Amino acid sequence: MKNQLRVLRAMRNWSQADLAEALEVSRQAVNAIETGKHDPSLPLAFRISRLFGMPIHEIFDDEAG
Repeated sequence: MKNQLRVLRAMRNWSQADLAEALEVSRQAVNAIETGKHDPSLPLAFRISRLFGMPIHEIFDDEAG
């Protein structure tokens, strides 16, 4: 799944560790989501959405068309 997580994180000058701490997940989990190796759970997607103040569909693209 494509996402804007790396861009949004960089715009705030946050490291992966900073974002992981804010989301209460590991840095490795943030890295896996950013690189598309792992899709976030729905509760985590909602936490990301709230953290950045954006709708989920603006952060994540399911590439379904």
